Amino acid sequence: MALEELGLDSDRENMRTRDRLVGVYIGILAVILAICSLGASNADQDSNRQNIAASNVWAFFQAKNARRQALRLHVDELDIRLKATPGMPEDVRKLIEAKISDYKEQDKKLTSDPVSGEGLDELFNKGKALEGERDEAIKRGPYFDYGQALLQIAIVLASVAIISGGNFLLFGSFLLGGLGILSTVGGFTLAFPLPFAG
Repeated sequence: MALEELGLDSDRENMRTRDRLVGVYIGILAVILAICSLGASNADQDSNRQNIAASNVWAFFQAKNARRQALRLHVDELDIRLKATPGMPEDVRKLIEAKISDYKEQDKKLTSDPVSGEGLDELFNKGKALEGERDEAIKRGPYFDYGQALLQIAIVLASVAIISGGNFLLFGSFLLGGLGILSTVGGFTLAFPLPFAG
């Protein structure tokens, strides 16, 4: 009888040790889940912020382009006026030529202004860069989505494994937890393509 009780005590102690280790494992998964959720939130905020910034840059680009087109139309009108009226007084001709020169200088500055960084060429490059940052943040989203789902399921399976005492669910939890961790790392690094992501 004493031997049987010793065997039962030993089994109970082994189960308690197992359950404690599984509890620590669940805690680690919960911390990784929190980090994954933070990454998902940051990726979403980054994509929204870069999308708004890109939209603002493109709106500014369009306004400057409209201004440049208006200047070019004025230059064309003044050129036509000069050619249509060859007998124009010299002082008027010089005034129109000065205006044409001023408009052409404004056109150049609207096209490219490296000093302010607000020429059309610079705005185009800035808009494209912001779109690239937005697209990268959007790419991170599915990694974090899969990571969160896999980690949550792994936590549930490990919790049920504690109650049931079985190891099959625990092995499933290890597998899904590993995939969830891998997906979380992928969300931060984009080191590998995510299968099933459009």
